[in-house]
Amino acid sequence: MTAPVRLDLTGDLAALVAALVDVPSESLHEQVLADAVETALAACAHLEVVRDGQTVVARTNLGRAQRVVIGGHLDTVPENRNLPSSRRTESGEDRLYGLGACDMKGGLGVLLHLAATVTDPTRDVTWVAYEAEEIDATFNGLKRLVEQRPELLAADFAVLMEPSNAVVEAGCQGTMRVEVRTSGVRAHSARGWMGHNAIHDAADVLERLRGYQARAVEIDGLTYREGLNAVRIRGGVAGNVIPDECVVEVNYRYAPSRDGDQAEAHLREVFEGFDVTVVDRADGALPGLAHPAAAAFVAAVGGAPSPKFGWTDVARFSSLGLPAVNYGPGDPALAHSQGEFVPVEHLHRVARGLRTWLTT
Repeated sequence: MTAPVRLDLTGDLAALVAALVDVPSESLHEQVLADAVETALAACAHLEVVRDGQTVVARTNLGRAQRVVIGGHLDTVPENRNLPSSRRTESGEDRLYGLGACDMKGGLGVLLHLAATVTDPTRDVTWVAYEAEEIDATFNGLKRLVEQRPELLAADFAVLMEPSNAVVEAGCQGTMRVEVRTSGVRAHSARGWMGHNAIHDAADVLERLRGYQARAVEIDGLTYREGLNAVRIRGGVAGNVIPDECVVEVNYRYAPSRDGDQAEAHLREVFEGFDVTVVDRADGALPGLAHPAAAAFVAAVGGAPSPKFGWTDVARFSSLGLPAVNYGPGDPALAHSQGEFVPVEHLHRVARGLRTWLTT
């Protein structure tokens, strides 16, 4: 039997992150890490710990006037010859390399370190380390809590520790995928005039995409840039058959001022005359920087907020009426890459910012 993993939450922060990286936790295989996190947090007398599947929730109950949620996911994408962790200086920067170092065991390490060491915060804190963020939302541990145990997430403000270059990234874009379908008539390719080529008709779909002018939308002083792009195309029957169907899959990234119904209506307008089927939808989250809790957070951690390009689980907090921001160490552009790393300075900067906010 493999010995259980022991995590030192109160020691050196970079060493803790390295230890987290060295525990494989690909999506749906988080149990070993979840067990270690639960054990380490349960040893903290100031925390009430709840386990739900492979998701661990730890809460202070100090009767403070405000409660905040700070969350991060346990899982990573599959290994790509990037385990175990390593630490080295490159380009004059102290870096910790390894699977998930950026996305997001760096943020998870900060979360766990602060959960153990901030024992008397000025706000009650709910710390959430959840499973299965990197795969189909069906398995997402935070989604399950939102739907089945929302009382565990009741709060006034939330921080998601996704990599954000150690600055606040507010809100997130919505995302929608649609299939735009053209229809034709099959025929032998030697007598193509007897059929109708659906692939040829897809040229109009692509031309509309080429000419599309995406919006730039300002919200709370932040500019969200939208995008509409073909991401996949399929069609064809055989090398000697005129195809009777072609499908162009299109991904729409839209500003959080637009909800999913409005996004769908917009796409049906763009592709008027074609068969459009929505296959995936996730609404975004407004930045909410005007909310007093968000303003206080930004003031405490410093830096100029930027918009979040892409979708994150802050949208799940938004669905509960919670203003939420992304704030974590690491460059999101490195997420899922073989050479991902987190700057050690980012770990300490984010930890300082959160500690200041939680103790003043």
